[in-house]
Formats: sequence, C-alpha cells, structure tokens
Amino acid sequence: MSETKPPLLEVRGLTKYFPVRGGLLHRVTAQVRAVDGVDFIIEQGLTLGLVGESGCGKSTLGRAILRLHEPTSGQVLLEGEDFTALSRDALVAERRSMQIIFQDPFASLSPRRTVAQIIREPLDVHKIGASDDRDQRVIELLDTVGMGPEVRDRYPHEFSGGQRQRIGIARALALDPKFIVADEPVSALDVSVQSQVLNLIAKLKRERGIAFLFISHDLAVIQHVSDEIGVMYLGRIVELASVEDLYRNPKHPYTKALMSAIPVPDPERKSQRTILYGDVPSPMNPPSGCSFHTRCPVARPECAQQEPRTVNVGGDGSRHEVACHLYTDG
Repeated sequence: MSETKPPLLEVRGLTKYFPVRGGLLHRVTAQVRAVDGVDFIIEQGLTLGLVGESGCGKSTLGRAILRLHEPTSGQVLLEGEDFTALSRDALVAERRSMQIIFQDPFASLSPRRTVAQIIREPLDVHKIGASDDRDQRVIELLDTVGMGPEVRDRYPHEFSGGQRQRIGIARALALDPKFIVADEPVSALDVSVQSQVLNLIAKLKRERGIAFLFISHDLAVIQHVSDEIGVMYLGRIVELASVEDLYRNPKHPYTKALMSAIPVPDPERKSQRTILYGDVPSPMNPPSGCSFHTRCPVARPECAQQEPRTVNVGGDGSRHEVACHLYTDG
C-alpha cells in the first residue's frame, strides 16, 4: 500500500510574537501577537489567497513561513519536511524551493545593480551553472516575464512600476521554486498594469505548477487569482474556503462585512452594506474569547468568554472552515 503524498506546504499552529521592551532595564513588557496560531495547507500548483484589513498579520505570516521572521512557535512543512527546524546551512539550501515577490518593486530592487545582476544574484549565491549558463538563464527569465534581453544593462529607476515588478518576478523564478509568497504584488501598481502582472502570475502557476500564497487587501484581485481564500483577522484565519464557496456563501460575520464592501457594477441594484463600528483591537492586547467580538454585529455573551474552535461547515465533503460560535453550538 503506497503512502499518501504530503501536501506541498502545510502550516501548523504558526505564531509570531514581537517583544515590546521598556523601562530602564529594557525588559520585555508585552508581546505584539502579529500571527497567533495559523493552520492551512497549499497543494502543488494551487493558490491560497489571504485577505484582511491592514495590520491583521498577512505580511508577517508570509515572512514567518519563509523564516524571514523567525516563528515564535509552530511548524511549516515543505513536502513533509519541517522547514522551521532546519539549521542555518540547511535553510540556505532549502530556500531554493521557496521565494517571495515583494509589495514595492522599487524598494526591493537594488538601485546600484543592473537588471542582469539582480536576476543573476540567486544563481551566483547558490553557485548554479557556469558563468555563461547564468547569463543565458537571465535572458530566459526575462523572456518568461515578457521583457527582452536589451534591458539587461539598465537600472531599476529606468523602468515603470509594472516593469520593475516583472524584474522582481524574474528574480523569484531564478531558482525554479515550488512555492512563492506574493506579498501584495500589484497594490503599488496602476490599475491598467495590475491585470498584466496578475495574468503573468496565473500563467506561471498554470505552466510551471508553482504554488502561491497571494496576500492582498483587494477582494477583486484575490478572487481573480486564487483557488482558495483565507480571511485573516487580528493574527488568525477566521474563515477558509474555495473561491466559489466563499463568495457565494460567506459564513463568518467578518467575511460578510468585507464582502458587503465590494462595489456592485449595477446602478439599479442596492447593496446591503454591513458597517463595522469601532477600531481593530491592538494585537498587543487582543480581546478575550473571539478576537472579533468587539466589532461583531451578532456577538453573543460566549463570544467574549471562549475562543471559537474551527469547524468544517462545507457540504459533500468540501472544505469550508470557519471559526465562529454561530457554527460550533452542540
């Protein structure tokens, strides 16, 4: 009997706390709970979209998965191997399988390096191929992202935002990764350019089988690129489902509020907007029980007392997970 193949990426109970220091002795006085116990899986060639308000921990989660921020606790399993347990030397080698596309394509590219040097750097660091092979690889990568070899000796400031992001994508592809964190890769781009970059990412997923964690605050963008969507609030995923299920039948009150904010392209149709009152609580002092209960329009007494467990409410064996007391009764 053959063993079941593990998922490409599995995140188990991942947390990332940042210490807050104060006083004359500079002691730790509090913890910012940026990521507070996150679980999900991503299969090969699929995209998990991660959406939520600014400050909910989306980018920190992406960086903690890659160990750009060392996780406080939890596990990240890449094809069954514990990525969080690797030594520094082993981590360098394994990083070839996991890459990142940053939000700001100008800030993430060195202004003192040419395009060729930027894209070639991962190949140099990992000593892949001879010098001529690396130069040829740069040309191939530029072609993959829709740019010609004539741009090799130019510098990042000579390009538009969309072109710079293509260069960033080419750099991320240099080592043939299996998994890429795309951290709001189109939020800094003009709307006219966003669709080009999104179509490029969709093409890479389709042709190369790369899995993505796609982070965004834009629900329309998330819907376009994702297979599944996770909704994040104050460091936790409160709902996770396929794109179709989430947009057709959102369960969590926070998800419903986000969905109600999507503009309706029909002037004759009136949308039912759910207004969330109050501010997002501080991750340094999150509420007891359900972290959303202080703003939830349907909160009940138990919401302030007990943290809801995550349950699967999908029918016919489908996965639609939600963490809300409305669905955990009994």
